[in-house]
Amino acid sequence: MKIESLRRLRGPNVHVSRPAIVAGLRLEELAGRETSDVTGFAERLLRALPGLADHHCAAGAPGGFVSRLRGGTYFGHVTEHVCLELSQLIGRDVSFGRTVSTGEPGLYHLIIECPVDEPAESGVPGDLLAVAVDLVTEIVSGVSYSSAVLAAAGAGVAQMQHGSAGRLAMLAATAEREATGPSTRAIIAAARRRGIPVERCADLSLVRLGWGNRRRLAWAAMSDRTSGVGIDIAGDKEITRRLLLDAGVPVPAGGVARSAAEAARLFATLGAPVVVKPRRGRQGDRVTLSVTTGAEVAYAFAAAGQDVVVERQLGGRDYRVLVVNGEIVAAAERIAAHVVGDGRSTVAELVDRTNSDPRRGAGHSRVLTRITVDDASMRVLERQGRSLGDVPATGEKVWLRETTNLSTGGTSHDVTDRMHPDVARLCLRVAALVGLDIAGIDLRLPDIAEPLPPARAGREVTGGVIEVNAVPGLRMHLAPVRGRSRDVGDAIVRAMFPAGSDGRIPTAAVTGTNGKTTVARLTAHLLADTGMRIGLTTSDGVSIDGRTIFRADATGPLSAQMVLGDPGVQAAVLETARGGLLRRGLGYDWSDVGVITNITADHLGQDGLDTIDDLAHVKALVAERVRDGGTLVLNADDPWVRSLVDRPRVRADRKRIVWFGLDPRQPVVVEHLAKGATAYLLHDGWLVQATGARRTPMLRVADLPGAYGGAAPHAAANALAAVAAARALGAGQESVASRLADFDPPVANPGRATLLRIGDVSVFVDYGHNPAALAATLRTLQRLWGVERCVAAVTLPGDRRDDLLAACAQIVADGVGRAVLYDDEDPRGRQPGEVSGLVEREMRARRPKLLALRADGYREAITEAVRLARPGDVVLVLYESLAPVLALLAELGAVRGADVPVPSGMALPTTKAPGAVQSPARELARGVLLG
Repeated sequence: MKIESLRRLRGPNVHVSRPAIVAGLRLEELAGRETSDVTGFAERLLRALPGLADHHCAAGAPGGFVSRLRGGTYFGHVTEHVCLELSQLIGRDVSFGRTVSTGEPGLYHLIIECPVDEPAESGVPGDLLAVAVDLVTEIVSGVSYSSAVLAAAGAGVAQMQHGSAGRLAMLAATAEREATGPSTRAIIAAARRRGIPVERCADLSLVRLGWGNRRRLAWAAMSDRTSGVGIDIAGDKEITRRLLLDAGVPVPAGGVARSAAEAARLFATLGAPVVVKPRRGRQGDRVTLSVTTGAEVAYAFAAAGQDVVVERQLGGRDYRVLVVNGEIVAAAERIAAHVVGDGRSTVAELVDRTNSDPRRGAGHSRVLTRITVDDASMRVLERQGRSLGDVPATGEKVWLRETTNLSTGGTSHDVTDRMHPDVARLCLRVAALVGLDIAGIDLRLPDIAEPLPPARAGREVTGGVIEVNAVPGLRMHLAPVRGRSRDVGDAIVRAMFPAGSDGRIPTAAVTGTNGKTTVARLTAHLLADTGMRIGLTTSDGVSIDGRTIFRADATGPLSAQMVLGDPGVQAAVLETARGGLLRRGLGYDWSDVGVITNITADHLGQDGLDTIDDLAHVKALVAERVRDGGTLVLNADDPWVRSLVDRPRVRADRKRIVWFGLDPRQPVVVEHLAKGATAYLLHDGWLVQATGARRTPMLRVADLPGAYGGAAPHAAANALAAVAAARALGAGQESVASRLADFDPPVANPGRATLLRIGDVSVFVDYGHNPAALAATLRTLQRLWGVERCVAAVTLPGDRRDDLLAACAQIVADGVGRAVLYDDEDPRGRQPGEVSGLVEREMRARRPKLLALRADGYREAITEAVRLARPGDVVLVLYESLAPVLALLAELGAVRGADVPVPSGMALPTTKAPGAVQSPARELARGVLLG
């Protein structure tokens, strides 16, 4: 078997609502064979991966996959399940997989879920699939694996041999390193329970919670409003001690030593025992407790570095209290790393057994950290008169650390409910003194349940604050070995998003085959009157508050995240195209409004899309991801769009459906209005809001910019879709009508039906690359100028199927009097001149006497088309890249202000606005449709 392609879908997609990989797997020698054809394969596979017995597969119950395996199934399907099981072995909690035929013998697409917060750049999913492929291949060839070996590899045991087990061990280590730590994971989980969108930054602990101007940032237990001054104070143990001492907070006596002699003098003054620690240390690193001799002071000073704090060691127990936004949310007693004897095992064996606890991992990756036996551990053992080979008595504790940090293998007991109110008040005051919104207060007390005597001058404290921590670890509160788990992640999220906020901004997603860029731009234009700063993505780039910040085809998830992550954005309009949906997934989880403009033949033959039904399936994702209670804006004139409401995943009963269209007699519209619902329609020459029997006029179609007096009815359809979306996001009815009239297409929607003038010749610039778009554009030009007065400079994209290119060529042949054909600079996989040659052949076959010339590039083609035009003619310019085309037209003298002829053979719309009516059926029957 061989993996031929691999792509990562970072958000909800057509396969699953979570991230996934899509791999092209060619079976090669295993093509046409099934598992039942290979003697002993099922038994060897289940011996290696017994967890496969729990896989449901299509049966919907455990054992379903085993039944298929033994009865005979193809090896692509087996590889999918093996990959899922290996994922579970290395701690990636995923369960969704699907294998589908591509239609080509022996080639399958494997769709396998990825953990939602796994870095999008991670190589683990692809590498894991490669291990699954090799493992299946090896087992087919007769290799036997022990389940114990693979289980150990899944745990990341470093001693694994090379081969599948060794690679799996390395992937386990990588996956654990890339995974979010418990603190970050707790915050993410709490945010998602609240419906707050979360985006992780690469493989860091930095996460973005919420969108736009409601966006907040968190880095583990640090928020974007955590004081930098507070962090610096907490990071300097001596400054913290002095600040608290000056405020009357009980703290141990001590001072700074920058030489061994200074450390010795402080020791002599303070008296034993003392603590020696780095002034700016963290997580118990290089801290030495219970220092009682001058030699120990010298050793501890050298171990801690050249800038240390020497403090009197307080008696009692170690506690950590977590303060969030002026509230005590958790308290834990911290217990240093130790093992408990069983009367049979050595200390070394007890350490190994303790470290085998699946809750323990390397560093901060899991809720507990593995105990490391090092020089510090050996010194602690030596003080107890113990060694690694000793066998402690049953129940005897053997300490391996003096510091109680979880990062050195310690554990915790929850004591939140036992904390005395005086201690709680002290901790709140300490956090405020240091200036931290999230703080971990370390205390050494006889008992946290007892009141703490106030500090007195000249008297040694018996308990007090020993440290203050910025970005405190949350693990000890999330998974104490004794006592209640505390949802400290929720406390942090509540502080960041008070009053139940979900951190979202109004968001509309626009998709379809044609018109989506225009609808997105017009929606943003209509919303601008609400006073909100609008973020917009289109095929031409990203704009914030009307200013372009990024130029590119910005219709995919990365561009959506660019807008949603901008703290200046108050509402978002996201053009969402087929390519991004298929290749990367959505850039958001849910939208408030989804708009589907139309669904027609385009891009067929690409990305596995062969039919319009395939295309509708992809576009339906935008409808499926409209939140419950949101608004779905659909084109009533398009049968494929109408069919979307019948798809189970669209869940139309949970959304507000708003239809738009040019035909008010559409049965779906009539039925919709009869229920008192709302639609946006073309009625008696007006764009109207229809609710039940009432018709509220907004603008005459004759006055709609870009509709050319009604000669371009598709412009009216685009406007109606945009009005529906803007109204759903809160735009007022009067402001929408006013903004519609103010829309300036050449400026706000360049390259979409843009009319210019070169002398006595009109130039119509448009981006039409599929049969439906070209037909709509040419119908408009025919109504205004007629066929014989239309000259076209035509290019079509080379990545379209031959039959679609032929259909486009035939439509152009029927709609123009003369044509100049050219190929774009990027042939998209075709040979130079191949597309223009195909188009020329089809056009001549359609109209043998039609003048159709070939040109070398857009400059020659457009220049020749303008030369062929006579006074009063119109030149249609189809382009692939707008900027150079507009620059050339400027060179040729193009300006705005072209005259628009009166539409030939068309009745002008009525000037009387339709009002409220009593009989919707009678009024609908009177509707006059332009074109």
